Amino acid sequence: MKLFIDTADLKEIEQIASWGVLAGVTTNPSLLAAVDGDEVSIYRRITELVDGPISAEVVADNREDMVTEGRRLAALHPNIVVKLPTSEEGLQATSVLAGEGIRVNMTLCFTATQALLAAAAGARFVSPFVGRYDDIGNDGIEALRETVDALMGSAYEVEVLAASIRSPIHVIEAAKMGADIATIPPKVFHQMLKHPLTDAGNQKFNEDAAARRARQGG
Repeated sequence: MKLFIDTADLKEIEQIASWGVLAGVTTNPSLLAAVDGDEVSIYRRITELVDGPISAEVVADNREDMVTEGRRLAALHPNIVVKLPTSEEGLQATSVLAGEGIRVNMTLCFTATQALLAAAAGARFVSPFVGRYDDIGNDGIEALRETVDALMGSAYEVEVLAASIRSPIHVIEAAKMGADIATIPPKVFHQMLKHPLTDAGNQKFNEDAAARRARQGG
């Protein structure tokens, strides 16, 4: 499973990218609103930091404006993927953009049926939301499993991108069920890396190495 980072914060992207683990980036209007700078400059800098799909979301709410905005975003860099909402207008815009060779990530997808419609319209990525589905008392992981099962082996060239990841457990479950990608907030990346036994082990190794050098007088 490929790992994307879900943020528009350039410092966070740069830090996690330095680990050598990132295959892509997802952003959305809320994430962009949380950082300073114009969106074009942010997207262009992200493409310099990560060589992979960079999802840039439209804010239009009708087909014509979605297509126009999608074309503008896609023209910024070959790695830009246009992010569209799961809706009737979103499907229509996806069909148009996909027909022009522009990759689309259909977001706010909560069911396998929505994912099937997105794939049929030509979406290159579908983004089932795990955490937000949990928030309303449903099982986000099970919904993700249904989406993976529905699209696995299908005729559509589409990747399942697990989104709204809230914990390392979500990442593990997404990987176990066969999701192609998980897009992960920076906080969860750090949770995935850190473990108290790792820290304690490193500290012990360093103390023993220092003690050995002291005995040898060096």
